[in-house]
Amino acid sequence: MGKIKKIVISILGVFLLIGLCCVVFVLLNLGSVSKESSEVNFTIAQGKSTKSVINDLYSAGIIKNKYVALLYVKTHPNIVIQAGDYVLNKNMSTPEILNELKKGIIKGNSYELKLIPGVSIKKYMEQIAAFYNWDYKDLDAKLSDKEYLQTLIDKYWFIDESILNDDLYFSLEGYIMPNTYEFSKDATFEYIIDKLLNQTDKVLSKYKTDIEASKYSVHELLTVASIAEKEALDNKNDRVNGDRNKVAQVVYKRLDINMNLGMDVTTYYGVQKDMKESLSKNDLNNNNPYNTRLASFIGLPAGPICNVSESSIIAALHPADTDYIYFFADIKTGKVYFTNSYQEFLEFQRLYG
Repeated sequence: MGKIKKIVISILGVFLLIGLCCVVFVLLNLGSVSKESSEVNFTIAQGKSTKSVINDLYSAGIIKNKYVALLYVKTHPNIVIQAGDYVLNKNMSTPEILNELKKGIIKGNSYELKLIPGVSIKKYMEQIAAFYNWDYKDLDAKLSDKEYLQTLIDKYWFIDESILNDDLYFSLEGYIMPNTYEFSKDATFEYIIDKLLNQTDKVLSKYKTDIEASKYSVHELLTVASIAEKEALDNKNDRVNGDRNKVAQVVYKRLDINMNLGMDVTTYYGVQKDMKESLSKNDLNNNNPYNTRLASFIGLPAGPICNVSESSIIAALHPADTDYIYFFADIKTGKVYFTNSYQEFLEFQRLYG
């Protein structure tokens, strides 16, 4: 028995050493390529993939290792590389370079803002603050100002008093339509918000008849759409359109039978945790207006948990013609499994959890 124990300890030691070597390797390759200052002009063309940008950075001798850089981007979803002309320095670390590349394009007197679906308004505001060198806290305060919010309620047909609810973490969460926008360098924050909401108006107006026919408010529909957006989002940031309307159907089914939604994506938002982290027992028991995992929580969370694509809005308005009660999302493959059986749900959990 002692011999087996020694072998096990030796194997664990080898794995620990390998793991330590991997960490050291990654950290070394995230460092700068030079200690000396050396500026490099770097251009990212519109529509270029993240992988291509990283290959170009490596070819230009700006980063040490393209594979480590790609890994860093994949593990930091807040980094959204934007097209544009940049001046980089070889004494910058890979994280510093990648964070610089998310600031946006400067074209004469304008800048381009790329907002992707499934992201919180906090991330959007951080992007805007970073470019304009504004204080994020000031933007957050503006979007919490009830007098300002009332002007938006008066201006836009799809916004009502729901956004004044004190339970909301961010009043306009879910109301910003992901798209690519261009703003002048001297734009005011109020102008930017108006332009973003005008795009939302443009999209929602296409479905105004369906919205008015629904028994749910715009706020509730956007909340359902945001759940569908997050649940049908796989680890490669690809949207599985066929799953979103089924997720919406499960949400509505549970609401109809007064069943707890029990969805992790709302719990993550409730404690403001990244979905790559694990939910603790305290997280699951946290009594907040978004935690649908609480057994006593019946109904929708206080509001949307992210900003959504048009496809998720369509899914919320036109859920699948099914009668599922449960689903389990496999985060490794992005596949979502649906069922009416609790036992089958547990089996999905065992197989793919």
